[in-house]
Amino acid sequence: MNERSKQIRRDTITLSKANGGYHYGGCFSIVEILISLFDYTMKPKDKFILSKGHACWPYYVILREQGYNPKLSGHPSRDETNHVYCTTGSEGHGLPVGIGIAMAKKQKNQEGKVFVLMGDGECQEGTTWESLLIASKHRLDNLVVIIDKNKIQGSDFVNNILPLDSLGDIVTLLGWYYIRVDGHNIDEINAALSTIVVEQPIFIIADTVKGKGVSFMEGNPKWHACWLAGEEEKQAMEELK
Repeated sequence: MNERSKQIRRDTITLSKANGGYHYGGCFSIVEILISLFDYTMKPKDKFILSKGHACWPYYVILREQGYNPKLSGHPSRDETNHVYCTTGSEGHGLPVGIGIAMAKKQKNQEGKVFVLMGDGECQEGTTWESLLIASKHRLDNLVVIIDKNKIQGSDFVNNILPLDSLGDIVTLLGWYYIRVDGHNIDEINAALSTIVVEQPIFIIADTVKGKGVSFMEGNPKWHACWLAGEEEKQAMEELK
């Protein structure tokens, strides 16, 4: 983990603690994905939607670094002035909105891609499956979906609730261009996000670790939604130096 990744995680703790936030497991599993998107990939006419809205705190950290002032609530609230293009929190909402934006861009001949970051548990939602079909039918090659596959949803492991091991095969059959990467390797993520295909939306599964970077959080369902304080907070900040 490089210094940039550690810094974002430290700042996530600081910002969230000051504003009543938590959900550290999912926040920490997406840090390298966000760095790849905002530091290396996205251009001015691109748009980003954090569909797994509970993991909003590192997103806010990066937006604030860029001079924006998003509302600091437990889930993102739509505010295009501050580059938040969708209210999310209830799972399965971000992708349908992203498809609508991508379709509008196509119809208006506008430049720019739409990037949607989702959780793996979120892929169980019916709206997700409908959206996969719609995006394929309309050949939305300006749409990129990234799945934060940290293998934990809510309070348990995905495989104990509704396994998704065949997801990559399924989206390929549905007509998406499928890529799988190490979700903590920025070079791999950058390469995947820069892929150019014609008449196919792109579906990236990023294998990640829930709570990445803090030993007692990693792979522990407890840290999907748990307050950080006391000795645990001190240890987390020490491990992220």
